[in-house]
Amino acid sequence: MQTKLTELLSIKYPVIQAPMFLVSNVAMVTEAMKCGIAGCIPALNYRTLDELRAAIKELKANKVEGGAFGFNLIVNKSNPKAKDQLRVICEEGCDFILTSLGSPEETIREAHAVGIKVFCDITDLRFAQKVESLGADAVVAVNNEAGGHRGNISPKDLISNLVENLKIPVISAGGVGQKSDIDKMLSYGAVGVSVGSPFIASVEAGVTDEYKQACVDYGAKDIVMTERISGTPCTVINTPYVQKIGTKATWIESLLNKNRKLKKWVKMIRFSIGMKATEKAAKKATYKTVWVAGPSIEHTKEILPVKDIVAKLVN
Repeated sequence: MQTKLTELLSIKYPVIQAPMFLVSNVAMVTEAMKCGIAGCIPALNYRTLDELRAAIKELKANKVEGGAFGFNLIVNKSNPKAKDQLRVICEEGCDFILTSLGSPEETIREAHAVGIKVFCDITDLRFAQKVESLGADAVVAVNNEAGGHRGNISPKDLISNLVENLKIPVISAGGVGQKSDIDKMLSYGAVGVSVGSPFIASVEAGVTDEYKQACVDYGAKDIVMTERISGTPCTVINTPYVQKIGTKATWIESLLNKNRKLKKWVKMIRFSIGMKATEKAAKKATYKTVWVAGPSIEHTKEILPVKDIVAKLVN
């Protein structure tokens, strides 16, 4: 399974363990590297810069040949920590940075200056061409089968269009829960895949057993889109609590979102409230279960160590 992605990151298999808010941690990524894939953690999983710096040092100490690690940066104005997080990552070093939800221009410039590769989340050709012009090393094509903030285009259509029109590699994100799914994405022209939801139900994941078991008990048909977390449509498991609160923005949020001056602040407030609710559900047993996941949990049948999940994906 040698591809441009395995070449870029010096990994054995063309797989990135996707960054997941609250879920991803050093233990998960360490095991991923041991299995010959790359792992990625959202910088926002660390409350302080000292915690982020300590995590980077630990991952560097744990790194083995054939594995790689990186960090996800939210690069839009909703993340006031982005500049400092980028500075710490560049000071300490890693293999790659994955950017989301904004312009990666500064990240690409600063990361490339210290030899760190930059991959950029995109959902369409227009933005993909923009990040290519800024010097991105690859795009991560987020399709309509992804978990969390997903795209609107099918994997085949999105990958094919990007491969035809870009010179940089295309990594596919969404819709991968088993080996045949990886083969399918590679056949469309992707150089690798980013896989998140199957790793929620891993022994090493830093979430409650209830969250992990939900990924076993529920399936693709139970995934719904909600506007009640970040203000941007996001996929969650359709638990009784989600059904109770509904998936649409409140009438006042919808009204305020139409005001150009207020829209940014409404989104920031909704993001803050939604993230706190998600954190409570992920970190402690509660009836307020807002569990983010994608339809690829269809293939999750039990809680397993990361090494066994990787084995299912690549063998």
